[in-house]
Amino acid sequence: MSAPRDLDYWSFVELAQERLNSKFGDHHRSATEVLLTLNRASDIVTYDLESSVHRPRGRSWSAYRLMFVIWLAGPIEPNVAARLTGMSRAAVSNLAKPLVEANVLEKTPVSHDARSVQLSLTKAGEKEIVEAFGAQNERELAWVDVLSDAEQQILVMLLNKLITNRSQFDVRGRN
Repeated sequence: MSAPRDLDYWSFVELAQERLNSKFGDHHRSATEVLLTLNRASDIVTYDLESSVHRPRGRSWSAYRLMFVIWLAGPIEPNVAARLTGMSRAAVSNLAKPLVEANVLEKTPVSHDARSVQLSLTKAGEKEIVEAFGAQNERELAWVDVLSDAEQQILVMLLNKLITNRSQFDVRGRN
């Protein structure tokens, strides 16, 4: 067995499976492997996009997600932005403040609720998100280019199946 410092991610997954087998016997091995791999893939891709595309532009992955949603959905209230980004309402509020200060996002009162605002991109924000999306989309292509078109469609189908069938058990989450 490798020393912990010599482990890479895949040898760790193998080690984890061996140790789980010895401690729990007949556990749901493939479920553990699928979710470990899914989480790892998500973390790697997100980190890569943030570090190669968004941080050099002075933004975080979360700020990009918020601006992206507002760009495509149009002016929206923070609760809708939270639902569409998968963030909490508090996270959207905290992200909006520096974006407003940077003049890429604006808040305007809504007529139907004096307590709420509508978030929209400024002209500078639209310019920024268009450029950021172009760079991100090229990076996305680099990531998925190792998969055929059919494999990409299958992967999306399988991930959608996981997401849409979560109602079969008590899933905790924002959405």
